[in-house]
Amino acid sequence: MFDKLSQLWRRLLFYVRRDKFDRELEEEMRFHLEMKAEENLAAGISPEEARYAARRQFGNQTLLQEVSRDMWGFRFLETLARDLRYGLRMMVKNPGFTTVVALTLALGIGANTAIFSVVNAVLLRPLPYDDSDRLVILSEHTEQFGTMAVSWLDFVDWRAQQTVFDQIGIYGFGNYNLTGSGAPEQLQAAQASADLFGTLRAKAALGRIFTDDEDKPGPALSVVLSHELWRRRFGGDPNILNQTITLNRGLYTVVGVMPPNFLFPNKPDIWVSVGPLSNRPAWQNRGSHPGLAVIGRLKAGASLEQARAAMNAIAARLEQQYPTNRGVRVQVTPMLETYVRDVRRSLWVLLGAVGVALLIACVNAANLLLARATLRQREIAVRAALGASRWRVTRQLLTESALLAVMGGALGLLLANWGIKLILAVSPDSIPRAGEINLDGRVLAFTLAVSLLTGIIFGLAPAIQTSRVDAQSMLKETARSLTGGRRWLRHSLVITEIALTLVLLAGAGLLLRSFYRLQQTDLGFVADRVLSFRVNLPQEKYAEDQRKINFFLQVMENLRSQPGVQDVAITSRAPLGGAGPWQQAFLPAGQAMPESGQPPFMEATVVSPDYFRALAIPLLRGRYFTEQDVRPDLRKETRQGLTPAQGLAGLKVMIVDEEFARRHWPNEDAIGKRVLFGLSPSSPVATVVGVVRRVKLDGPTADSNLAQGYFPFLEVPAGAMTFTVKSALEPEQLIASARRQVMAADPEQPISQIGVFTQMRAAAVAPQRLNMLLLGLFAAVALLLALVGVYGVMSYAVTQRAHEIGLRMALGAQRSDVLKLMIREGMTLALAGAMIGLGGALALTRLMKTLLFGVSPTDPLTFAAITLLLTFVSLLACWIPARRATKVDPMTAMRFE
Repeated sequence: MFDKLSQLWRRLLFYVRRDKFDRELEEEMRFHLEMKAEENLAAGISPEEARYAARRQFGNQTLLQEVSRDMWGFRFLETLARDLRYGLRMMVKNPGFTTVVALTLALGIGANTAIFSVVNAVLLRPLPYDDSDRLVILSEHTEQFGTMAVSWLDFVDWRAQQTVFDQIGIYGFGNYNLTGSGAPEQLQAAQASADLFGTLRAKAALGRIFTDDEDKPGPALSVVLSHELWRRRFGGDPNILNQTITLNRGLYTVVGVMPPNFLFPNKPDIWVSVGPLSNRPAWQNRGSHPGLAVIGRLKAGASLEQARAAMNAIAARLEQQYPTNRGVRVQVTPMLETYVRDVRRSLWVLLGAVGVALLIACVNAANLLLARATLRQREIAVRAALGASRWRVTRQLLTESALLAVMGGALGLLLANWGIKLILAVSPDSIPRAGEINLDGRVLAFTLAVSLLTGIIFGLAPAIQTSRVDAQSMLKETARSLTGGRRWLRHSLVITEIALTLVLLAGAGLLLRSFYRLQQTDLGFVADRVLSFRVNLPQEKYAEDQRKINFFLQVMENLRSQPGVQDVAITSRAPLGGAGPWQQAFLPAGQAMPESGQPPFMEATVVSPDYFRALAIPLLRGRYFTEQDVRPDLRKETRQGLTPAQGLAGLKVMIVDEEFARRHWPNEDAIGKRVLFGLSPSSPVATVVGVVRRVKLDGPTADSNLAQGYFPFLEVPAGAMTFTVKSALEPEQLIASARRQVMAADPEQPISQIGVFTQMRAAAVAPQRLNMLLLGLFAAVALLLALVGVYGVMSYAVTQRAHEIGLRMALGAQRSDVLKLMIREGMTLALAGAMIGLGGALALTRLMKTLLFGVSPTDPLTFAAITLLLTFVSLLACWIPARRATKVDPMTAMRFE
């Protein structure tokens, strides 16, 4: 072992002190020569003859020096260094060629690096928690409703009975109005249990997190601030701990501040303890699911399957104990999966697309190398004649290709950095974990690996082909006589390039048609020049319905008096607004309960009478709500909240959408039909007075399968409502006025979720737009490269066949004949590539099925259009060199030969 280390150390020293080693070697060789010469002199040989004899006996000094250097150093590294130096000289000698190849490869490598950066940050990088691969999300699931939020009482039983998790914690979201010093502000709050932070192994950057005592029902009100809110609202005050802030008119004690960029769903501004909330009626109702989610940390050695089996065993026991848990099971999903499930498929498709684009760039670079190989045939022949083996020549050419690829990779990193900024600028909210996207060590290693692999891919075929030069023939004959053998390779590369380009064009074309369909989708309403903002009245201050009604009526009246305002309405859930749905069980009067034993559910929305007119929702039959629909005693009655039992107790009327009417009264007029909201004789009943167009509440791609029902606000007053203000002005001009009118009604009331419907619609299709733009960009680059590739092959063919063309024209061929000949040759390659590409596209575009809307993965119109486009571009690329071929002077061409 010591001898090996000593030998390694000596070899390394050789490169540091090479001059000294060379001098010592020369002195030693000179010493041996002198000693040998002296022996010859002693034998009676003349001095001159003694020196010559000594040299003959000693051998080839240069060869001995090389052998000694090989023993002292690393021959492979020295050879590689010589190849790199020669490759760099060739690149400097041909700057135009170097620039074109490097830029071609930079486009492909840069696109791959940018998309891989996104894939790495979103899909491959673990979540920023300790042992994040053991974190899972637990939710409840039924066949009727699918995935649901968790019941608080079910969570309490889970926590007591589970054995497969180290800890499980629960959280929900709510809105809190921050008042006191400064302007009122609505904050997004996470309502969290103490064991949630233990599950995540999260610690406060300042102060502490919640304790178990704060999970218990009681008056203690504690809050943990996000780092961003602490810096923005409180100036990063280090003495914030134990101070009180006013949230929803309650005093909360600040016990901690979380670290900067602490990852948590929906990026809350604050965390409040679940203790004071757990006594709410909705939380104490096992059949209620008030928007709660559970995070668990698997025990060491526990698998996902074991966790699912254990939790479903608990769910089965609860089902036997409580009728409300009928059919309820537990879903256990890796936490990372919940973050990325909506973008996983699209990111892998985009990564595959940029891989195809890189292959096209490699094909183009290979064609350029083959073209340059013609000019280097004599150089390679001379090398071969001097004793260079085919492997030695191939290795030199591959080294040059690798240098070009590394240069392309360096430029690609610059393009990737710009590309990441472009992706985030185009659609910053469409990519989860977008803040983590950067060029880290893994991305740099990926870029280096891709660059070297690219160099091998595009350089291997030209290197092997070029190294096959017959030195004797090459040194005797012209270069043209030896170029026919590589013609098939250039043609094969062009066919491959066309085929790959068609695959990318097909994918981009399908996404383009899909996005067009999305843009043309009728959402059921018209919202041009409509401003939307939400007001959440704190229950502590607005416990009485009359106060809620007075507030909203006053603000609506004040807004109507503002210049440019045409209509003002309120709704509990505006289209595209993000507010969660209120799902209400019901039963049409006179109809039997479904065989499943579960009543149907509707998406219930509370609206003011002007809501349908403000959003231009068409009335199909019947009428809209009027002031006469309000109960006479409403203003005298005080009711608590909007619950199925209490909030609908005095209902008189409702409006349904066309899907509601079609499902429950398919061959009848829905007007005048009654709807029950319970099974007892005293259950609330509403009469249908109108049928309106169905509205896609969640955007064009996420339409619920539930029917929709609307109720008058004055009969079912809610504390959280969204204003829709239709204006003759630009909606943004009304934001300041809207904020003033709300504060005029209540100086402590902020507004939130401010948006313009046209912008909200654009945001709803932002992921599809991002996919379309990126894949369209890659396809455009591929089309450009294909155009250059076909043009290059045809130009090369014209140059190589100038003598043949001149001879044909001298024998009587017309210019049109030459034009047809050259175009036919080029289009034969293009059509062959298109046919192969069609087959590949038909197979691969099926992977895009989940990314498309209203378009089949094998849409014939799209495939026909992109085939025609590629054919036209190929024809253009063939026509320009072919037209140049018709201008060949026969006498000049033959005289040159």
